[in-house]
Amino acid sequence: MSSTKSSSIQPRIIIHGGAGNISRDNLTSAAYEAYRKSLLSILSSASKSLQKPGATALDVATFAVSLLENDPLFNSGKGAVFTRAGTNELESSIMVSDGKRKCGVGCMLLKHVKNPIKLAREFLVQGDNGGGGGAQGHCQLSGEYLEGLAKDWGLDIVTPDYFFTQKRWDEHRRGLEAERELNSSIAQFQDPFPASNKGNEVLIADSAATGNPSWDGKEYLPQGTVGAVVLDSFGTLCVATSTGGLTNKLPGRIGDTPTLGAGYWAEEWYEDVSKAQMLYQPLLEPSSSTSPLDKLSRGDIPALISDCLPSTAQRQPQVQAPVSETKTTEQQHPSRRHAVAMSGTGNGDSFLRVNAVRTAAAMSRFSSPNIALSKAVSQVAGSGGELQKSAGHHWGKTGEGEGGIIGIELVGSQGSVVADFNCGGMFRAWVDDAGEQRCMVFKDEY
Repeated sequence: MSSTKSSSIQPRIIIHGGAGNISRDNLTSAAYEAYRKSLLSILSSASKSLQKPGATALDVATFAVSLLENDPLFNSGKGAVFTRAGTNELESSIMVSDGKRKCGVGCMLLKHVKNPIKLAREFLVQGDNGGGGGAQGHCQLSGEYLEGLAKDWGLDIVTPDYFFTQKRWDEHRRGLEAERELNSSIAQFQDPFPASNKGNEVLIADSAATGNPSWDGKEYLPQGTVGAVVLDSFGTLCVATSTGGLTNKLPGRIGDTPTLGAGYWAEEWYEDVSKAQMLYQPLLEPSSSTSPLDKLSRGDIPALISDCLPSTAQRQPQVQAPVSETKTTEQQHPSRRHAVAMSGTGNGDSFLRVNAVRTAAAMSRFSSPNIALSKAVSQVAGSGGELQKSAGHHWGKTGEGEGGIIGIELVGSQGSVVADFNCGGMFRAWVDDAGEQRCMVFKDEY
């Protein structure tokens, strides 16, 4: 019975390859076809893995993002952007809705790990071991010590030149040159009226603030990430995200990608179906899979071991909401499982300022009545949403506030893919409700 309910959950997947000031003017048809071919190829490979018996969201999301990291079209791994110092500083993160003690981890300032997302996965898995496999109980680590753990854990280590691509280097150099020209023009300005120096300082500061040489509104320069959100047949959601950061960012800058709640988030809860609104009708029975594979996917090792031991005690179903010990014969309200997972892409500093993806999750979970995740994502990352508002008068001038979010929502046994963005475009591919593979960049077709 439990295995039947488990299999009633249809696995879902969506991936993204960055967002920003993408337009039909700066994305040629040839470039569009290259992105489309890559995204659909990666989606196809990941989807096939997801359909295998026992496939977990954690493994499939890691696999999908590792393929994106290996493709120099995208801003992660091979092909990551450069800092102002001409170096690559990579970031990654991973989080599951249930089943791991740490649930989510972030990796920062990486320079030698070939696939940062594989390090994030290992960081998460090792966290269930005593001492965290050397990472203790931490959920964020950076730099040399973290890369030392990567070596200990047997991950592929490369020299920094592995990440180099001529395209990204040229973008880096053009950005620095544009900045030099801007600063030179400001330095040559002399105020003939010393009494108004203070007003001049404001004018110059505003000019520098709005004249970001890495964003001119015409050329698409990567300021996003790559990511994947996966729902497996056990009902577990996983989000995996990886990035090189912003073009010409300051060395040591930490973005939203490795920051819990800002650029990635996954969680699940149980809700009283008697209070559910018509939004999620018809009411769906919660999945109650207690198969060994389900317990392994969730990391429920004690329950897995207890199955091997003789017991006369009747176990509570896995999906039943926690019951207070003071309640004995009271009739409990039926509950159902509700889970969300999201990956953000765009201007990471803006995501940090509004704690973007956790804000969307909280809006969906704690609104009364509850709202669908798709609506919450639009209120944060859609046109006129919280991300755009956070840019203030810089909107449309510096790239601040630009971005998008992809995600999956699970209600009972029904999974739904969601996505929205407020900028020119967002590279994304997913399997739709009919099982067809889709790929888009803009709000409508290319």
